[in-house]
Amino acid sequence: MLNLSMSGLVIWITGLPGSGKSTIAEGVKSSFPECVVLRMDELRKILTPQPTYSETERETVYRAIVYMAKTLSELGHHVIIDATGNLKRWRELARRFIPRYMEVYLKCSLKTCMEREALRLNSHGAPRDIYKKGLFGHPVPGLSAPYEEPDNPEVLIEIDNMSQEAAIAAVTKATARRTNQK
Repeated sequence: MLNLSMSGLVIWITGLPGSGKSTIAEGVKSSFPECVVLRMDELRKILTPQPTYSETERETVYRAIVYMAKTLSELGHHVIIDATGNLKRWRELARRFIPRYMEVYLKCSLKTCMEREALRLNSHGAPRDIYKKGLFGHPVPGLSAPYEEPDNPEVLIEIDNMSQEAAIAAVTKATARRTNQK
């Protein structure tokens, strides 16, 4: 039987590619160094070294990241999932199986995400030029593949209208409240 007092908090930071998920994850981790960050881009390098981004492949990698987060949480670790999670069903799977779950939605316009992705120097392991590829049919959430916005995220950050520092502070504050809950 799962002991909730030992269960770590799992935070899924979701949003379009280029919305700032990795930057926010790193900022939150700096305040909570014990957190384990699970990056979808890093997981893909192991599970699908030549990704096709097919529906079957996406289903597999998202289920894998949910399982890893659940397992680490059950061992008492706090976890940050840095992954687009473009379909609600994957985030709902995490919510269903992880008792201490918090969803953070970085709401950002496609235009801003495309501009950021084109200019970013540190990609945190993300593939480069994804929006350029998306213009030629590559499946990119929000452009040529669906992105289903969360219905009721615990934290909603309208990142177009907020500095990265303010967004990190808001997520860090929500994380502090939740990690102190038992």
